[in-house]
Amino acid sequence: MVKMSLDAIQVMSGQVKELKVSPSSNGDARGSWEGKEEFDPNQLELTTKPKPVTGRRARKVEGAVFFPKPENAVTVAVSSRVLFRTEREQKVFEQKGVEEYLRYQIEHENEPFAPGPAFPFVKALDAVNTRLRELYPQSEELFDIVLVTYNHAHVGIRLINTINHHNLFIERFCMTGGSSPIGYLKAWHTNLYLSADAEKVREALAEGIAAATMFMPEKLTEVSESQLRVAFDGDAVLFSDESERIFKTHGLDKFFEHEKENEDRLLDHGPLKGFLEALGKLQKKFYAKGQRLDCPIRTYLVTARSAASSGIRALKTLRAWGLEIDEALFLAGAPKGPMLEKIRPHIYFDDQMFHVEGAAEMGTVAAHVPYGIAQKYNSQQKMSSGK
Repeated sequence: MVKMSLDAIQVMSGQVKELKVSPSSNGDARGSWEGKEEFDPNQLELTTKPKPVTGRRARKVEGAVFFPKPENAVTVAVSSRVLFRTEREQKVFEQKGVEEYLRYQIEHENEPFAPGPAFPFVKALDAVNTRLRELYPQSEELFDIVLVTYNHAHVGIRLINTINHHNLFIERFCMTGGSSPIGYLKAWHTNLYLSADAEKVREALAEGIAAATMFMPEKLTEVSESQLRVAFDGDAVLFSDESERIFKTHGLDKFFEHEKENEDRLLDHGPLKGFLEALGKLQKKFYAKGQRLDCPIRTYLVTARSAASSGIRALKTLRAWGLEIDEALFLAGAPKGPMLEKIRPHIYFDDQMFHVEGAAEMGTVAAHVPYGIAQKYNSQQKMSSGK
């Protein structure tokens, strides 16, 4: 089993395969921009001369840049440390302190960061937005990406340069200067928060915000550039940990018995139910235009439950919620990694590190949802192993 770090960097051991993007300051090669950064007040955005950024997709409405209101959008807040690779900078901070760290960032602000584990996911969100804008030019029901960072505002220039370099459509920033971002996440009406900081993820979950800790796998599987694919575990992710508690405390036979007895009683919601619901609302906008078979969003349930003995309750719950899952895989305890390798999701959510590690071994970007009784068992395993 590949070892995974819960430290600040959140990078799995081994040589990481680079994504096919422009070189950056965190790889062997270095990237930079020609010319000076200038602010054009007439365009309301940072441009680069003599090589201006192209492909920006903000709509202009009556002379202003159009962005959706947070309460109307599906807001995804992403930490800078999962969107980009910042290991080198993190080492400077840990070894030399904050002042040297800020000096380093300013000195290298014209060198873009390399893509991190959330990068393909964010690019896929942008691709969905492009399709939505074509079908619904006036609609605010879009993905809205917020970059969240503990960094001082001085680092913002390098982050903006990197975003423009990679042609990402991110205009909303939250730079907290070391303070917790959780209060801001609530103000943004955040539907999903992705971070490298497990403690902040737990804090977000405690506040009712869907959240997960992201990791960089040892290898990266190529993913679709035109269709967003999101895979979910069931218990303690989409659903509550009610059934998981029965299994952990009383064993498999009692679990099957419990599920059979409660087959017609709905499971309670889990921490990511709301995000699946938000994805479903956007899917229906494509269905309304006759594009069900060409929908750029596809969702998956990948669960250790078995279909005949415990799967029916999960499916009945989703139906009662009015939620559709495009594909449901009931693995009856089989490893999830090989199936996820075939699905090639942009992100997979699971509450158990064992499954997160197994997915990452096969090249899937997996995110840990630290929720429910499984976290108690994870802690006990770490203590017994001396970790």
